[in-house]
Amino acid sequence: MNGVILDCDSLGPYSLDLGALYELPINWTLYPDSSDDQVAERIIDADIVLTNKAMFSEADMSAAPRLKFIGVMATGTNHIALEAARQRGIVVSNAIGYCTGSVVQHVWSLILALTTKLLPHHNAVLGGRWQQNQNFCAMDFPVRELSGKVMGVIGAGELGNGVAKIAEAFGMQVIYAALPGHSHSGSMDRMALDEFLSCADVISIHCPLTAKTQNLIGDAQFALMKDSTLVINSARGGIINEPALKQALIMGQIAGAATDVLTVEPPVDGNVLLDPAIPNLIITPHSAWVATEARQRLVIQLADNLRGFLDGKPLNRVV
Repeated sequence: MNGVILDCDSLGPYSLDLGALYELPINWTLYPDSSDDQVAERIIDADIVLTNKAMFSEADMSAAPRLKFIGVMATGTNHIALEAARQRGIVVSNAIGYCTGSVVQHVWSLILALTTKLLPHHNAVLGGRWQQNQNFCAMDFPVRELSGKVMGVIGAGELGNGVAKIAEAFGMQVIYAALPGHSHSGSMDRMALDEFLSCADVISIHCPLTAKTQNLIGDAQFALMKDSTLVINSARGGIINEPALKQALIMGQIAGAATDVLTVEPPVDGNVLLDPAIPNLIITPHSAWVATEARQRLVIQLADNLRGFLDGKPLNRVV
C-alpha cells in the first residue's frame, strides 16, 4: 500500500521516533507541508493519507481513486470533507487523548499567568518599578486567589475534565456548559450557556469547531460575563469571535483572556488580536499540545489507528 504524509513537519522539529509508522506494510512518501492546491496531485496514487491541518476537499478525494483511509494527526476534523469521505467509503480516523497532559498544563500556565499578573509584574521589575518601591514588595497589580471561584468548562471531554481536575485542586467549583443545539452524554450536570457565562470566573474552552460552535462566544456572550472573568481558548480559532474579544478587553467587559489558537494559522496576513494596545491578552502560537511526550504518543496512536484499519477493525473512527 502507498501512504502519504502531507504535512510531516507539523509533528515538530524535535527528535521523534517514527519507527511505529515505518514498521507497517506501507510505502511512505513524506512532505514537509502541503498547500491546498498541492494535495490532489500528491495523493493521486495513495491508499492511505495522514494529514494534520492540510485541507482535504471532495475534489481531492475524487483525484485519488485508490484512497481508502485518511488519518488525522490531531483531534479536530473540521478541515476534512467528512460527508464526501462517507459517500466514498473512505475511513477517517483521528487521534484523541494523546496531548492531555501537555494541553492541561498549558491552559493552567495561562490561567495562572493572568491571575497572578505574571507578565505585568515581570515587566515592572525589568522597568525598575520594584527598585523604586519604598517597601520590600511591589503591589501595583491586583491579584486574586482562585480558591472559592467558579471554573467554567465548555467541552466535557478528556481535556475539559483534565482542566477541571486541577481546578478542584485549587479549591474551585466546576461547572459545565450545555451548548445550544447539542445533545450531551455523560453524568455531569450542565448549565444553560447564558447562565453559565454569568456564573463563571474562569472559562476554559475545549469543544471542537463546528457549524454550531462557530462564533459561540461573541458580543452578546461577553456582555453576560462578569468584568472579573478570564477566558481561555485552547480549542480552535473561530469559536470565539475575535473582534468581539478585542472589544470586550478594551472596554473592560472581562478582566483578561488567553488564546492558543487563531482563525487563520499562522496569521501571515495579520489578525485583529495582534494589537499591543489590547490589555490583559496572552497569545501563544498553537503550542499547547507540543510537549515531546505528547507528540510521541501521537505517532504511536497514528500507527495503532492504521494497524486497526489494516486488520479491518478501525480505531478512533470518525467516518
